[in-house]
Amino acid sequence: MISPTYGKCSDEQMINIIANYIRTNSKTSEGFNLTVGTDSQNFSDTKIVVVVAVQNIGHGGIFFYDVFRINKIDNIRQKLLYETNMSLMYADRVLSRFEDLCQKMNLDSSKINICIHVDAGSNGKTGKLIPELVAWVRACGYECKVKPDSFAASSIADRFSK
Repeated sequence: MISPTYGKCSDEQMINIIANYIRTNSKTSEGFNLTVGTDSQNFSDTKIVVVVAVQNIGHGGIFFYDVFRINKIDNIRQKLLYETNMSLMYADRVLSRFEDLCQKMNLDSSKINICIHVDAGSNGKTGKLIPELVAWVRACGYECKVKPDSFAASSIADRFSK
């Protein structure tokens, strides 16, 4: 993963940074949103950007992103399914380690809201896919946000996917 603040990080480093960020800011925070979102752009291939963001509600936040390329996906449904799958995979990978670290560090995880951000909105071609994508994310045990509330996917990941 890459962070504008911390540079290139392994998953373990990222998780430690997130846990320390939450611990350092927990006394003055109203809570935290830990979000995972993915966006992609088509070129001669498809460029995928996955974002893990921590929002300290009312006080900014930090984020990490990963970029990779795959064979071009032209079908919008397939592309959104791929993006959502990547977000779910990263969330599972990060959260299992993060929860273990929270226990070791004695962090109160009740102030941490975990959510998947999907790059779909009711205006446009992706609107009809929202019920399917939201149901899938919720069935996996995560809260789900779509545009305009899905900033990790529709703003941060979008910026790095272009």
